[in-house]
Amino acid sequence: MIEINNINKAFTNGITALKNFSLTVQRKEVVVIIGPSGSGKSTLLKCLNGLEEIDEGSIVIDGIPLDHQKKNRLEIRKEVGMVFQSFNLFPHMTVMENINLAQMVVRKKSAAQAQETTMELLTKVDIASKAGSYPAQLSGGQQQRVAIARALAMMPKVMLFDEATSALDPEMIGEVLDVMKNLAKEGMTMIVVTHEMGFAKEAGDRIVFMADGEIVEQGTSEKFFNNPEKERTKQFLSQIF
Repeated sequence: MIEINNINKAFTNGITALKNFSLTVQRKEVVVIIGPSGSGKSTLLKCLNGLEEIDEGSIVIDGIPLDHQKKNRLEIRKEVGMVFQSFNLFPHMTVMENINLAQMVVRKKSAAQAQETTMELLTKVDIASKAGSYPAQLSGGQQQRVAIARALAMMPKVMLFDEATSALDPEMIGEVLDVMKNLAKEGMTMIVVTHEMGFAKEAGDRIVFMADGEIVEQGTSEKFFNNPEKERTKQFLSQIF
């Protein structure tokens, strides 16, 4: 589903975020990316949906190259859903309106079609009763579940999660992780950047440990957490557990 080949990304301040980074993600696979702050995890996700330009290398998603052709970029943006740390909901729109908007503009659905999909997704993320509420009337966990529903409304083939729970109060984290776990069980292809090791262990098909813009180690959840090979990985895990 996703082929990342030797990509490099440096910023104008001289920081190199990604160094000859390569990764292949299979259809329906859940890849969890962990690592210290500044290791390039968030930059990688932004490169995957074109929010950041890569300097070298190539990215192909479901057979479509992420190049400078506008048609390809638009197609990939439609097929790749992304959930950020911040919820990015329009404050002047209700939950229903927030989720309907892109369906009508990008997917060209009628208002009735969009509303039907929105209610199905709000039920899926267990927040249907808030369809008429405004973002300011919701808790952080509820807003993030709306953001997930909004991404799913585009019927993406891939979902990217960038520290989706890091801005939430501890008691709200579980409700968002439960939605993500259910998506994983349903076979959604996912790349998840997170500090939630419980989620990584339970839902991750593969764990990728990044540091300094490179992959240090990767493997199945069981092998990675129970029998890491690299000293850098062992050091990182020892600080967490």
